[in-house]
Parts: sequence; structure tokens; C-alpha cells
Amino acid sequence: MAMLATNEEFLQWIIKVKSNVDSGQFKPVMLAAVKALNQPQSWYDDVNRTYWRRRAIAERIMEALGCRFRPEQRGLFLWGRLPEGETSAEKFCDRILSEARVFITPGFIFGSNGEGYVRISLCATEERMEEALKRILEMSK
Repeated sequence: MAMLATNEEFLQWIIKVKSNVDSGQFKPVMLAAVKALNQPQSWYDDVNRTYWRRRAIAERIMEALGCRFRPEQRGLFLWGRLPEGETSAEKFCDRILSEARVFITPGFIFGSNGEGYVRISLCATEERMEEALKRILEMSK
């Protein structure tokens, strides 16, 4: 459920986008969601443990990069502020990619509020995230 209060022009733009986004959901995805919602609590506990372990690695990556982050963040991503002296998330991320062969997402691609930040996804496996951390630490030597 949602509610929207805006002017007529904005409302028409939103209705156009929403009509293309909200209709025609892929049935197997809907069925998978129903299956996930019917799992026992132990399934959720396992998934949460997996993401907490990934989150701990992402925090270590942020620390290795010199990025500051707010520990109370939740979700599938960890956002960090660029280290002191870094002025461009794009250049910072390009350097990490070039020197450590690790892709860190520059925040500006998500809009102007993301400028000055980077984002790490928690969707990679723990093994891949540990490898990324190792490469970043080696780059720093």
C-alpha cells in the first residue's frame, strides 16, 4: 500500500513508471517469495548469520580502505565515506580496481547524495569478500 500527494504533472509521470514496474511480475519470482515467506525461523536465522559474517568482512574492507561508516546501517549494502583527502569517489574506486583488482561502487552513481561515498554489496560470497580484503591489504603495503 502506498499514498502519493503531488501536483498533477508529477502524478502523471509516476503513474506511467508505476504502471510499467508494478504489473506483470514474473510468476516464478512471486512463487519463490511465497516459498521464502513460509520457511521456518531456522532458515531466516541461517540467512541472517550469513549476512552478518559478510557484513563483518565488508567492515574490515572499509577499514582497510580508510573509509568511515556508520555501524548502525542495515541492509544488503555497507556505505562508507571516502577517506580524508580523497575528493572523487570515481577516482578512488578506479584506483582500487586498477591496483587491487577489486570493484567498489562509487556512491555518486546512485545520485548526488552518494557523492563522497562508496558502497560495498553483501551479496558476494564470504570467500570472494575475503579475497577482496586480501587484495586491498596487499595493495596498501
